Amino acid sequence: MPSSGARAPRRRRLPSASRQALRLDEYLPYRLSVAANAISQLISRAYRERFGLAIPEWRLIAVLADSGPLTPQSLCERTVMDKVAVTRAAQGLARRRLVKREPHASDGRSHRLSLTRAGLRLHGQIAPIALDYEARLLAGLDRRAIRTLERQLRDLQARAGALSRR
Repeated sequence: MPSSGARAPRRRRLPSASRQALRLDEYLPYRLSVAANAISQLISRAYRERFGLAIPEWRLIAVLADSGPLTPQSLCERTVMDKVAVTRAAQGLARRRLVKREPHASDGRSHRLSLTRAGLRLHGQIAPIALDYEARLLAGLDRRAIRTLERQLRDLQARAGALSRR
């Protein structure tokens, strides 16, 4: 076989339980976490500077706008944030009158959080900014690659959920 001087691309080895060394650049959970944090921080800068919101607060607003009223427990599940982070974010949003706390109709021990009119207006201002960042982040990928990435991320999240229930 003739040599053109070009090296063949290095193939990524599949993870195995027998691999001895943990190399962070090859450890997918680490890479996913770093990428997610970098993207989250990039986008959060825009709504923190302009609207005074922290990442957990924006996540609650986005989920409540998407889903409607939810219990704190449901918010924990949807955002994959712990109870303390959800509680603090909800309290901060309530102080700013962006969310309101309502009794839970079928569970007197719980309550539901929902966006106020001001919270819905704020979501309406931030959502286009978030969508613009998403478009710019994905600009170099074709539609098939984006759909594949979305499917793979959903699959990984489902596997992580299944493993945590074991």
